[in-house]
Amino acid sequence: KEKGMLGPDPVYAQTMLRVKDPKKSLEFYQKLGMKFVAKLDINELDFSLYFLAYTNDTPMLPIDDGTERDRAGIAGWLWTRRYWTLELTHNYGTETKEDFSYHNGNVEPRGFGHIGILVDDIYGSCKKLEEMGYKIVRQPGPFAQIAEIAFVADPDGYWVELIKRHQYTETRAYSKPQ
Repeated sequence: KEKGMLGPDPVYAQTMLRVKDPKKSLEFYQKLGMKFVAKLDINELDFSLYFLAYTNDTPMLPIDDGTERDRAGIAGWLWTRRYWTLELTHNYGTETKEDFSYHNGNVEPRGFGHIGILVDDIYGSCKKLEEMGYKIVRQPGPFAQIAEIAFVADPDGYWVELIKRHQYTETRAYSKPQ
C-alpha cells in the first residue's frame, strides 16, 4: 500500500553541500564522527562528490592505483544504503581561489539553514570543537523549551546544529516503516 507520492518505501538519501576545499571539509565532518564512505569523480564536468555517513559499513572507495572503479557500481552500492549521507560537492579549482566562498544560507538572502546531529554531551562537544579551532556560532544552551542546542560552523561557513539527545528517548537502528 502506497503511503505517499513517492511509493511505499522512500529513503532520505542525502543532503548536498558545495565545498571549497574537500580536505578541510572531510576533516571537519570526520571529526564529528562521520565515516567517509564513497567518492565519485566526475572529471569530465570538473567536480567530485564525497559521501559521509554515520555507519559501520565498509567504505566503497575508489581504488588508488591510477584506475577508477566503475562509477555505476559505486553509485549502485551507495544508493542501496538505508541511511542518510552527507554529500560534499567539490568543483575543481575553488580551493586555490583566495576570495571564493559559498553562501551558507544564514545571511541575507536567507535560504538553507543547517543540518542537525544528535549528541550526548553538547557542552563537551562544543568545547572540543572550539579547542580544534572551529567557530561555535551559538553556544550550547536551552532553546524554546524544546532541547539544548548549539551551532558550529564548518570550513565553508555552513551551520551544523548539535542537539542534546534526550535521555528518555529509546535509541534503535533504522527500521523500515510499517
